Amino acid sequence: MALKLTQNLPLLQFGIHHCFAGLISVRLLCSSGLGRSSCAACLCTSAARCIQTHGCRKLRTDFSSRNVTTAVREPSFFASSSVGIHRDSELRFRLTQLHRPSSDEEKSFQQKLACCSTSRQVFSLLCSVEVLSDTMAAACLHRVADLEQDGGALRDPSVLEKDAIRALCFQLERDSERLTEAGLVSALLACTRLFLDPWSTLMVRLVTESQKRLDGEQMAVGELCVLGQAMLAMEGPGSAMLEQVIGQIQKQEPDKWSLPDLVAVYRLLEVCVGEDGKHGDLLNAMHTHAVTVTSRMDPAAVSGVLSSLVALNQRQALPLVISLCKQAVRHVPHFSDEELSHVLAALIHFGHSDRYFVDAMQNYGPRMAFTSHPETVSKVTEFFSRRNILSPTVLNAVAESFVYRADSYSTSQVARQIMAFGRLGYLPPNVGQMFKKVETILHTRFSQFQPRMLLNLLHACTLVERFPVNFLSKVFSSYFLQQLQDQDPRIERAVLAQLTQLYMTVKLECPTYEGPQLLPKYRVKSFLTSSRSLETPVDQQLYNSVKSGLVDILGDRSFFGSQVLTPYCYTLDVEIKLDEEGYALPASQTDEVYKRIALCIDGQKRFTNNVRQLLGKEVIKQRHLRLLGYEVVQIPFYEFEKYRNMSKVVEYLHQKIFPHTFRLSW
Repeated sequence: MALKLTQNLPLLQFGIHHCFAGLISVRLLCSSGLGRSSCAACLCTSAARCIQTHGCRKLRTDFSSRNVTTAVREPSFFASSSVGIHRDSELRFRLTQLHRPSSDEEKSFQQKLACCSTSRQVFSLLCSVEVLSDTMAAACLHRVADLEQDGGALRDPSVLEKDAIRALCFQLERDSERLTEAGLVSALLACTRLFLDPWSTLMVRLVTESQKRLDGEQMAVGELCVLGQAMLAMEGPGSAMLEQVIGQIQKQEPDKWSLPDLVAVYRLLEVCVGEDGKHGDLLNAMHTHAVTVTSRMDPAAVSGVLSSLVALNQRQALPLVISLCKQAVRHVPHFSDEELSHVLAALIHFGHSDRYFVDAMQNYGPRMAFTSHPETVSKVTEFFSRRNILSPTVLNAVAESFVYRADSYSTSQVARQIMAFGRLGYLPPNVGQMFKKVETILHTRFSQFQPRMLLNLLHACTLVERFPVNFLSKVFSSYFLQQLQDQDPRIERAVLAQLTQLYMTVKLECPTYEGPQLLPKYRVKSFLTSSRSLETPVDQQLYNSVKSGLVDILGDRSFFGSQVLTPYCYTLDVEIKLDEEGYALPASQTDEVYKRIALCIDGQKRFTNNVRQLLGKEVIKQRHLRLLGYEVVQIPFYEFEKYRNMSKVVEYLHQKIFPHTFRLSW
């Protein structure tokens, strides 16, 4: 009788009036004409348990097996008992549209909910309110999921046994037809985040009702996105229901969406658009609209859209990336650690940054180095190094924080921060302390490093003349090399180049090393590779200008070689051979060579972008060439470009190459 009366009422609301003795008590209010209450435990637990625990036989036939459980058969869903409600509780429910919480009340509740740091606080908050809408109830489940999720499981699965959770789940199950669209899909998504069994009665009813309303095309864009996320969690990207959701989204025009809806669609598409480029027209329309609204995006929206663009690999959307980067400048101090990490990762991915964003990061970097999450600090250093931007203020702060915080860093974070110093060829003021800390970490955590990450770390140290001799013997061992092969059966040529350069560094700069040698099969013949090269190819335009001057100085093109591969793996931009009397020899001559001059024609790409400092890989190249007996002559672009006419060019080159001789006129 109670259920029959309540089914005529159109909207679910919860009234919570009493919380005592640590229990939430429930009573279903049907109408003033009913003088008895039903035992809620009878409605959702087994009959045997109800009789044994509560001594109540009411409704035994109809509700003896109503359960909401987690599935044992699914690896991402974990076991829990049925959802039931204690008989002695006094949790009251009202099904009416007349007393729905006001928007201010709901906003206040959401703010209090966000402040809850434990599930127990969430349950206490539930006890304190008198009216609870379906969207507020779903928000409570989401907050519990936020607090209890730990990867693919709940930290404390017994949280699902709490009376508050049982009460909410039971009412959502029973009144699924009366939920609003927003409350329905939000509750479904929350249940997936709590790893409830997809075949439980609650989940089946929520999915069935969602399908019914989806078929009726009753949902707005934001609600469709929430439903899509729930179906992704339950069935994966091949879900037929998800395809139906995307189909309905495609029928709508992005320029009419609200900003939250636009961000929500991006987040949905990033996990369900495959390599085949489906939904390209929709994405292009979204990019066009997003450019017009970036000025109104908050930090979460900027970060979310950039993250989605990376996941979708939307390289054609560079105008949108540029616009988002400009908006990000305003939000740099206000991004959360996670949001800032996403922004930096996107700018690295698309190879973009502007001067204003770099300035903002340079101002903010020193402040966050000691307080932000280690992953965010690592991403900041990675951003500056990958963009070839030398910022002493940021790197000095990172180096200081490294000394004090590195023990709590992961091995990946340790390696990536040191790699930035090596790539930029920069040593901070506390260089001694920083590398002493690196050595300590290597001693204590050597076995925890992934082979590739360890190789990157040790190679970065050698770029700035810090030689990890104590660990190189392990790197050249057959055991470590086998680990490299296990990680990647076909070792990349760039990795072999790193090994070869490490080995060359040991031979040239560490004469006391007596450990294993690098086997010939792991060595390369050239450091110049198509990707991740240990050398920067010469700037052809700059080279052609220098070549013209050299012909004038030496008298003929045959007296110097270009792109000369040495036996030591390095490629020389220009090589000039001299005999004992200082005369130039033909480039093809191999005997009677007294001196070899290596011209390093250094274009802009061999320097950091903001200051005239050679990158670490160019510094080690020139250092090694000198140790190998070459006379290294550097021709930097910023010096050469000052001279516009040939006579000045020839005079400059002669002064650089032959500073102690008079120039001959041919």
